[in-house]
Amino acid sequence: MYKKAMFGAGCFWGVEVAFRKTPGVIDTAVGYAGGSFSSPTYEDVCYKDTGHAEVVLVEFDESKLKYHELLDVFWKIHDPTQIDRQGHDVGSQYRSIIFAMDDQQEVEASASKAHQEAIERFTHPIATEITRAKEFWRAEDYHQRYLEKRGLASADADPLEEPERARSAGQA
Repeated sequence: MYKKAMFGAGCFWGVEVAFRKTPGVIDTAVGYAGGSFSSPTYEDVCYKDTGHAEVVLVEFDESKLKYHELLDVFWKIHDPTQIDRQGHDVGSQYRSIIFAMDDQQEVEASASKAHQEAIERFTHPIATEITRAKEFWRAEDYHQRYLEKRGLASADADPLEEPERARSAGQA
């Protein structure tokens, strides 16, 4: 059975690559969600107060990949302790956010966040928001598979391998 999940973890280009490389992911799309502005463009999200985050909509085969495994990828590919930014990308559109598609995802996301806090994996408090999914606005075509189209999506990167920056999160 195919299901969907939606995550915001900074600039959607790299986030999309990480999820596309995850076995069991069927498809991804980058876009905008969480705001009140209808049919936003990239320029709207960057330069207006739309309330949207850059997000990746992930379609996955639940018989091969469980939602909690997508959450594991999410925690490993960004610094969830940063507020309204990821590295050099600053703005509320780059916030760490999980959009739950249903009650079960909301429960699992909350439990996963609590687990991350309990094991004290990060040196600062986790700032990730967890909320119900709102309308997904697909980003412009040139943003879809952006890094892949430019040969910048490393074929040997493992989305489940923990990057050094995640182990020392909060130091960026």
